[in-house]
Amino acid sequence: MRHVAQLVAIFVMALVALGAGPAPASAAEGTLTETALGDPNAPVTIIEYSSLTCPHCAAFHRDTLPQVKTSYIDTGKVRFVYRDFPLGKLALAAAVVGRCVDPSRHFAFIDMLYRDQDAWSQSRDPLAELKLRAQLAGLSDSQFEACLGNKPLIQAVQQRAQEGQQQYAIDSTPSFIVNGKKISGEQSFEAFSKAIDTALAEAG
Repeated sequence: MRHVAQLVAIFVMALVALGAGPAPASAAEGTLTETALGDPNAPVTIIEYSSLTCPHCAAFHRDTLPQVKTSYIDTGKVRFVYRDFPLGKLALAAAVVGRCVDPSRHFAFIDMLYRDQDAWSQSRDPLAELKLRAQLAGLSDSQFEACLGNKPLIQAVQQRAQEGQQQYAIDSTPSFIVNGKKISGEQSFEAFSKAIDTALAEAG
């Protein structure tokens, strides 16, 4: 019970931090609608390619992204776009389930998975742990199972990753595209701040 309570707390904190509202009823059919934070008209766009089982991605979401959000996203300077780049079958399963969660809760869901990454991804039954977290995000058991069997959605997630490879030469995670310029690997807030400030200056 304590474990579940901790997960609930993590998910609620993510919802509050990201400003997500209650999720409407969903058939959990899955969607690849662009998941983004910030003003669509912001002068700088950052695209993250990330794998939900990647420790460096988890560190970025835990340590760096909150600072980027406060300093640049919430102030209207940056639009932050999240794209799945799953490395391995478990990461693909998690990415697909994330796309079955209501879009208004997608960022909160992946934030929970990154914050609690070791607990679910390295457990004896990672799919059972993933299901528990999906339930907190509003998916029923049947919706979870249907999601994992949704071949068109699986193919769409894989296709999105392939497009990243083709367009930006993405070959590792996390990778970031800052106004068209690629940055590879986990970055400190200071490094990100420098890159963003440069992009803001170039954008005028």
